[in-house]
Amino acid sequence: MNNKDEIDLKEIFLLLLSKLWLILIVAIVGGAAAFCYSKFCMPLKYSSHISMYVQSYTSFNENPEHNYNNINNSKQLINTYIKVLADDAVLNAVGEELLENFDNDTLADNFTLSNGAIVPSSLNSCINITSYTDTSALNMVATTKNPELSAAICNIMSQVAPDYIEEAVGVGQINTIDTAKVYNTPVSPNMKKNAMLGALIGAVLTMAVIIAINFFDNTVKDTDSLSETYNKPIIGEIQQFNQEKKKKGDRSDNHVKLTDKDVPFAVVESYKAIRTNVNFALSTFEKKVFTVSSTSPAEGKSTTSANIAIALAQGGSKTLLIDADLRKSVQHRVFGLKNSKGLSSAISKMADIEQCISKNVMENLDVMPAGPIPPNPSELLASESMTEILEKLSERYDMVIIDTPPVNVVTDSMELAKNVSGTIMVVRYGDTTTDDVDEAMKKIEFFKMNMLGFILNGVKTKHSGKYYSKYKYKYYKYGKSYGGYGYGSKPSDSSESEIKAAADENDKKKHNHTKSAAGNVKKSSNSKKAHGKKSLAAK
Repeated sequence: MNNKDEIDLKEIFLLLLSKLWLILIVAIVGGAAAFCYSKFCMPLKYSSHISMYVQSYTSFNENPEHNYNNINNSKQLINTYIKVLADDAVLNAVGEELLENFDNDTLADNFTLSNGAIVPSSLNSCINITSYTDTSALNMVATTKNPELSAAICNIMSQVAPDYIEEAVGVGQINTIDTAKVYNTPVSPNMKKNAMLGALIGAVLTMAVIIAINFFDNTVKDTDSLSETYNKPIIGEIQQFNQEKKKKGDRSDNHVKLTDKDVPFAVVESYKAIRTNVNFALSTFEKKVFTVSSTSPAEGKSTTSANIAIALAQGGSKTLLIDADLRKSVQHRVFGLKNSKGLSSAISKMADIEQCISKNVMENLDVMPAGPIPPNPSELLASESMTEILEKLSERYDMVIIDTPPVNVVTDSMELAKNVSGTIMVVRYGDTTTDDVDEAMKKIEFFKMNMLGFILNGVKTKHSGKYYSKYKYKYYKYGKSYGGYGYGSKPSDSSESEIKAAADENDKKKHNHTKSAAGNVKKSSNSKKAHGKKSLAAK
């Protein structure tokens, strides 16, 4: 078995383990259904049996060899006798005796009657004749809905069998020692056995359906396969949260900010990991401008953009979030801003850039809403005016994040390829299909846009602790994935310390810059005071 097969088996095991609750529920329901059906729907059946012994006409004597041959001859006759006893002539004889001893209602409840006689095949279906291994004995079992009828079939068969065997075979004889007894304990249905079979069948069918659904499911659910398929790193994973009950078919995003109450700890930590990976991905680019998009609508790219901007601002970077989804703007609603002026106003020069930016939405974070919906969004984003705006803003801010429309819907985000350092693709767990990602990647490659990586949004995990435990692993995984792009072929133990050192150095520079600015102000003030004193002395 190769490694791939082992991984596949492991994935199947983990898949079934994740659906263990469903398998158990269906198994319990199947067992209960089988038990109820056996108890209330299946008729009770009773059995009776009789043993018959076959021997040849020669009698036993003192010669052991003679006796041994006699037993062997009896064994050879057994199969012949079984065939004879299943013949219609024998069964008709048994049926006639039954008609004389039981009423028609009882017989009709157990056999098929035709012209006042029992059909041989229906009688034969109630009889089972077998031989004991290495013996010359036959065992006959009759099973019907009536215990007296079952015993009567055995006894009548033992009475009519010798005559028909002698007439048909003419060799040997068949004897019985005892008569069949009436047993009032039903042998069928076996409710415990049926319940166990029902539970087993329910569990097996459920597992088969789960595996079949997973086999034909082409939605994105695994970051490893996503990264390996497209040879792109995973920027991060975001746990599903704030899933209140929605109307059926409502796939809209609730646009929950990272600073809102009741945001799970795991989600906060995942955005911190994304912040680290974004800084890492853009570390070699002079211009820290990137877009965030998705393959299709309702995958959470706007909420993700807003929260990445918040996370970067919380990390000390002066950040600007631009809403470039000019057709369906969202960011002004996320932050509670006016949308009368925005990006569309700045590009068309209907307002100054400063008038289109909402300052200090929170510490270190400014937001430029989309503004009024223009008639030509793609042309505006591809214009020289947009290029000039981004050049100015990239000099003013440490990080510029652009929320763009879905790649597979319009080409707006592709128009920005020449003005940004790269793009991050948001895909939703269990919703985005591999076909959607394929189509988006083709467009990104066609427009020669730098793909920074993927963010898997809405990951379904039952325990936040388990999700948080993956945080460090995902961080290193990003560094490993970018090995082919000059970021190191193998994540080392010093990777995290190096990034932290870079961050500390950045904070130190900011501190020194602030300290220097304060010193300049103080120096300027002292200079003014000295100048004033000289003026007074001159007077």
